[in-house]
Amino acid sequence: MGLLARLRKEWFIIGIVLVILSAKLQPSVGVKGGPLKPEITIAYVAVSLIFFNSGLSLKTEELTSALLHVRLHLFVQSFTLIFFPLAVWLLLQVLTLTAIDQWLLKGLQTVSCMPPPVSSAVILTKAVGGNEAAAIFNSAFGSFLGIVVTPLLLLLFLGSSSSVPFTSIFSQLFMTVVVPLILGQVCRGFLREFLERRRPPFSAISSAVLLMIIYTTFCDTFSNPNIELDPTSLLLVVFIIFSIQVSFMLLTFGVSTRSGSGFSPADTVAIMFCSTHKSLTLGIPMLKIVFEGYEHLSLISVPLLIYHPAQILLGSILVPTIRSWMASRQKGIKLSILQPI
Repeated sequence: MGLLARLRKEWFIIGIVLVILSAKLQPSVGVKGGPLKPEITIAYVAVSLIFFNSGLSLKTEELTSALLHVRLHLFVQSFTLIFFPLAVWLLLQVLTLTAIDQWLLKGLQTVSCMPPPVSSAVILTKAVGGNEAAAIFNSAFGSFLGIVVTPLLLLLFLGSSSSVPFTSIFSQLFMTVVVPLILGQVCRGFLREFLERRRPPFSAISSAVLLMIIYTTFCDTFSNPNIELDPTSLLLVVFIIFSIQVSFMLLTFGVSTRSGSGFSPADTVAIMFCSTHKSLTLGIPMLKIVFEGYEHLSLISVPLLIYHPAQILLGSILVPTIRSWMASRQKGIKLSILQPI
């Protein structure tokens, strides 16, 4: 793959680095009250646009086709929104005794509270040849659940660090997340043929808007001289994130392939990716709402910014291995069926 093609493929990761550098060089542009007016353009317009775009892109008919696989959905959602946060909370009880920056550790807890993404888990499941319909359903259903469950988990594990009352947080979530999402689904019903014919770049649009949100978040950080990021803590958090992902992928693999689980090899692939991936697209706007005005917001956001490329990188590396495993398992199942009794 040529350099230009590689840059085009990884433009979002490069974009994250560029907007953080831009925020470092000129933080006054994106701070609250600055020229960009992020308290309006980001808090309301940008967040609403992301979720309207999500509603417009989600294929409702594909979700309903996977609806009846209840055991698989229950496993994925329970692991993602119950087991994952609790396991990380227990891990943090040990890590808080170390010298790792406390705000980065709080960021690890926020990662655990996030719903699955609507893109990466589906893309990797499809690349392996797994149960794509189940991946689509769980990613979308998890995103809908996350609108309610994620803020509750954040407030449960971290508490609201802003002066925004609990009711205001959920009213803003409703207006900037739920309403645009529903409007997007309604509009999709009228524009289905046009959308399927033209295939607008939904993912690229959401990613571009997300870069704006990341930029203004870090403008707030760099405009505050009291906040510093410890490089050693950052490296340790990167190691912890990769360790969590590998451990949880092995755990979901082991549980879903045990005798009597009732899951096919294709189901296992969807379970592994959907249960361990976390949404950056939904996560950053939610953190922005729940912890609005909090000076350590960007430090809390750092683990989620690391987790996103890490899950894609790790998943991409494992695709050939998982594909070979699934092919061998499916071949073994076919042979056992064809063998005479």
